[in-house]
Amino acid sequence: MNRLRTLLFTMLFYALSVPIVLSVPVSALFGRRAVMRHAHIWAQMHRLLYRTIMGIRVRVEGTVPPGTYFFAAKHQAMFETLELQLLLGGPAMVIKRELSRIPFWGYAAMRYGGIIADREASASALRSMMRAAKALKDEGRSILIYPEGTRVAPGEQPPLQSGFAGLYRALGLPVIPVALDTGTVWPKHGPKRPGVVTIRIGEVIPSGLKREAIEARVHAAINALEPAASEEVVKASSAA
Repeated sequence: MNRLRTLLFTMLFYALSVPIVLSVPVSALFGRRAVMRHAHIWAQMHRLLYRTIMGIRVRVEGTVPPGTYFFAAKHQAMFETLELQLLLGGPAMVIKRELSRIPFWGYAAMRYGGIIADREASASALRSMMRAAKALKDEGRSILIYPEGTRVAPGEQPPLQSGFAGLYRALGLPVIPVALDTGTVWPKHGPKRPGVVTIRIGEVIPSGLKREAIEARVHAAINALEPAASEEVVKASSAA
């Protein structure tokens, strides 16, 4: 049954996604806000399909306060790349360079507010990423990053990538960590399955902390839903 659900979801999602993505240039004629509204239609479509076909529900813990923030989220599935845009109010997102080169989708992502991260992490690439992030911040956009650098399976807790601390320092924004467990219903391989996803909006972490302190607090907070992570969150909070 889960394989059939997954097949139906996949067919409908991609069939409906093609015209949405291909029509972004039309929205782009009316500016970034129009592209954002356009993209959120895509995210709403994704939400409708995962609820009705896959039987997935989202439980949100915590709230996002008003203001501009640097969001740092766990990354376990494609699921959150769309869902968090709705929950977090449409932040600009740090994306891998490879994604920006996908025909049409890459154009749409950049018009929406994509910030390119280069895996080689050269000095010029980092400076370019920071300039792009600052420009979007000046537009009043919050910024979203997946600081562990890549999608991971439930239970995996890799260290944060160096680009996170650099952006934290450059942006001067408070951080809101986001923990989630989407990988439990949306595995990288194999069929998706019904269930409840938890997305936990963490407490605001102030700007201006030293690198070791901000990395420890964020790493613990985005992994708060992982097994045996609660004690680590407490230790990181008390140490910072």
